[in-house]
Amino acid sequence: MYSFRLARRSDLAAIVRLLADDDLGGAREVVSDPVDPRYLSAFAAIEADANQLLAVATDASDRVVGCLQLSFLPGLSRTGMWRGQIESVRVASNLRGAGLGSALIEWAIAQCAARGCGLVQLTTDKTRTDSVRFYEKLGFVVSHEGLKRAL
Repeated sequence: MYSFRLARRSDLAAIVRLLADDDLGGAREVVSDPVDPRYLSAFAAIEADANQLLAVATDASDRVVGCLQLSFLPGLSRTGMWRGQIESVRVASNLRGAGLGSALIEWAIAQCAARGCGLVQLTTDKTRTDSVRFYEKLGFVVSHEGLKRAL
């Protein structure tokens, strides 16, 4: 049995390990003890912002086994509709394919609905083709082309 809750500062090391647990994340995250101060700073900013939510999935012993970040975005388009933006979704590699990811996404969607969002959106790296199939099975539609520019 898994449960979902807001992340705590004490969860950061486990969250960073999840973020680093694939080829892409391993190349861009910093797993260290103590936790890199940049993660502490980002966590403080997320925690202080009412439109940001960092969540974890935990097992029966309260061990962090999944995570995601949810942003609530106000907008003028679509008559001022709010959107939920799901990012940084990770599930422990030994639990992938067991339904935890689906449950975590459905939990996030429920959070968006409770906040009055009219749309939930997310992005995934184009190299993560399994992720695209996973999200499509949950009802997400590939509808836009995303672009990024590093600064």
